[in-house]
Amino acid sequence: MYHVKEAFYTLQGEGGQAGRASVFCRFSGCNLWSGREQDRAAAACRFCDTDFIGTAGQHGGRFSSAEALAEHLTALWPDQQGQDVRGATPYVVFTGGEPLLQLDERLIHEMHARGFEVAVETNGTLPAPAGIDWLCVSPKGENRLAITQGDELKLVHPQADAPPEHFAGLAFAHFFLQPMDAAPAGLRGDGMAETVTYCLAHPQWRLSLQTHKIAGID
Repeated sequence: MYHVKEAFYTLQGEGGQAGRASVFCRFSGCNLWSGREQDRAAAACRFCDTDFIGTAGQHGGRFSSAEALAEHLTALWPDQQGQDVRGATPYVVFTGGEPLLQLDERLIHEMHARGFEVAVETNGTLPAPAGIDWLCVSPKGENRLAITQGDELKLVHPQADAPPEHFAGLAFAHFFLQPMDAAPAGLRGDGMAETVTYCLAHPQWRLSLQTHKIAGID
């Protein structure tokens, strides 16, 4: 059974694929935080700004098989709705919470069979199944990485216990720093200024912004 908080068609907001038309599938649950505010202070990740509890979001639900979830996600891609998508390869992003608690090779296979490229945004603490086309790892604090290579390392910055130099030698094709969001309050100073300054001084790192929030979309 797959538990999905929400699924929707949007533009990728962050990192190396920013601006790309995408179907997002947000799985419920995370291994670093329960999602409940009362547990935040003791969590292994304390700055998450995402609601990943339950299955009551838009197009969310419980799916008994990979085939059922793949059909559900495919229906969100616009060529199923009479829109013109010439030249666009269907693209699905599995995120969370922590998607690798649920994503498996069977679901990846089913999405590939429907013509999709498969992307994952993970905290990197769990092994990744085979077949992922774009693997983005976003380290959280001192939590040990099980994934040390991939397409993109996207580090929320600043994190006192996760400085960029800890990850600069890993085997990723692209390195991004993303200023920590203002919410929850009190967990950062001027993250934008610090991140810009660091990228200027260390050109291995590129600036990533949450463009979906700037654009006012999901």
